[in-house]
Amino acid sequence: MQQVKYIDLGLIDYKEAWDYQEKLFDEIVADKIANRNHPNNQQLTTNNYLIFCEHPHVYTLGKSGDEQHLLVNETQLKQKQATYYKINRGGDITYHGPGQLVGYPILDLDNFFTDIHKYLRFLEEIVIRTLAEYGIESGRSNGETGVWLDADNPHKARKICAMGVRASRWVTMHGFALNVNTDLLYFENIIPCGIADKAVTSMDKELGQKVNEEEVKQKLKHHFAQLFECEIV
Repeated sequence: MQQVKYIDLGLIDYKEAWDYQEKLFDEIVADKIANRNHPNNQQLTTNNYLIFCEHPHVYTLGKSGDEQHLLVNETQLKQKQATYYKINRGGDITYHGPGQLVGYPILDLDNFFTDIHKYLRFLEEIVIRTLAEYGIESGRSNGETGVWLDADNPHKARKICAMGVRASRWVTMHGFALNVNTDLLYFENIIPCGIADKAVTSMDKELGQKVNEEEVKQKLKHHFAQLFECEIV
């Protein structure tokens, strides 16, 4: 059974976490390139990681994103104590902040399955199963990644978990952002994921009470291990 190393970085600056992801990502890719020159019985085992963290207020724009979707200027960002980064994942603009649980799986998909579409569906499923444990019924929205509530009702559809990943040589980075106890007012400064006509929500808003984030982490880890058929160490 594959092992996935679990790392909880707590509250960490976005750029610091991004640099850390890049470091682990580069190490895995380097091992894979080195394996090309090794006989089968001398292949290096590639590591897999699952990182959880939270970030101070930050907006990040993916490669295919539109800068027009950030609705505030530099001065307003400073007033809101928020930062802004253009980054190398897929997707458009999103917000990260305290009370939002961010998951960064850095996996060598050669250890699991080589299918990015399936990988994204698995990440969504982990969140869907976790939310179900809290009595929150969620699902997918046609043609849009992430996890949604009432996705098929245009008047009520709201996003609870955003996703954006990068993969190279079947190694993944970036991941998902689940709104647990998130200050949703910060989403008003962007067009989230470039989707103007749908709202954003959080677990505490749906449940009407604060949610234990450590408990959510345990549930996510459990469903991750089940779906990826791995051991989290």
